[in-house]
Amino acid sequence: MFDIKWFHEAESVKDAIEKLKSDNDAEIISGGTDVLIWVRDGKYAGKALVSIHNLNELKGISLESNGNVIIKPSTTFYNITNNDIIKKCIPSLGEAVDMVGGPQTRQTGTIGGNICNGATSAESASTMVALDAEIHLEGANGNRVVKISDWYTGPGKTVRDRCEVVTKFVIKKENYEGFVGHYIKYGKRNAMEIATLGCSVLVKLDSSKTKIEDVKIAYGVAAPTPIRAKSAEEFAKGKHFNENLLKEFGEKALSDCNPRDSWRASKVFREHLIVMLAKDALREAIKKAGGKIDG
Repeated sequence: MFDIKWFHEAESVKDAIEKLKSDNDAEIISGGTDVLIWVRDGKYAGKALVSIHNLNELKGISLESNGNVIIKPSTTFYNITNNDIIKKCIPSLGEAVDMVGGPQTRQTGTIGGNICNGATSAESASTMVALDAEIHLEGANGNRVVKISDWYTGPGKTVRDRCEVVTKFVIKKENYEGFVGHYIKYGKRNAMEIATLGCSVLVKLDSSKTKIEDVKIAYGVAAPTPIRAKSAEEFAKGKHFNENLLKEFGEKALSDCNPRDSWRASKVFREHLIVMLAKDALREAIKKAGGKIDG
């Protein structure tokens, strides 16, 4: 049995907000792959739950006339991975969320929960950070838009107010068009494993396919929150690529990171992974983009 104060199935976003306002113990639940575990383990014991799981207005993926990709928060990982718009525009996001948990979790868990739980290890987080996603929220005080770079405030913490509901994520055309991405999750197992480190790289090559026109790199578990490695990005832009460039790219990325010791891995090991995953993810992204890397 779960220790739940009460449960409400919201009929709309506004209904969900009103119910959240009505009780300081009320929290949102969608897929429940995180929240129900928190209830069971005592973190959310006695909480009231407001479900947005069945709200069709919070589900689905669309492409706007201006080229922006819209992802609704209650869209499951499975539906993101297998969506034709994602496959065409930002396949690296689909590949990243396909590494979440096991098949049951991917069928039930949602990208909204993955971002809202504030975990730096969330598989979607580093790619969404690399894509400069916008997060749209509706709450008791109206609507607002938060850049994902301003979203995370600490381990497991975000700027979302308890009574706010994420209504959509927006990936602007200029942040994905021409880019090819690759995500690497390092864990002790291939499945059902929380990432020891995650690294997402997006690269845009010049017309000759020999030079990096633009690049973005973001990490999970390399700091208390998901982060971009801006020093590495600035270093690599405009340069011809080879193995030496990849090595320096990884070393530059390390200067932007602040990993910690934990029972999953030591700080020293994570520092090693930061360098290696940057090299490997950039190498694979370049190959996917049609580039050939010389020694």
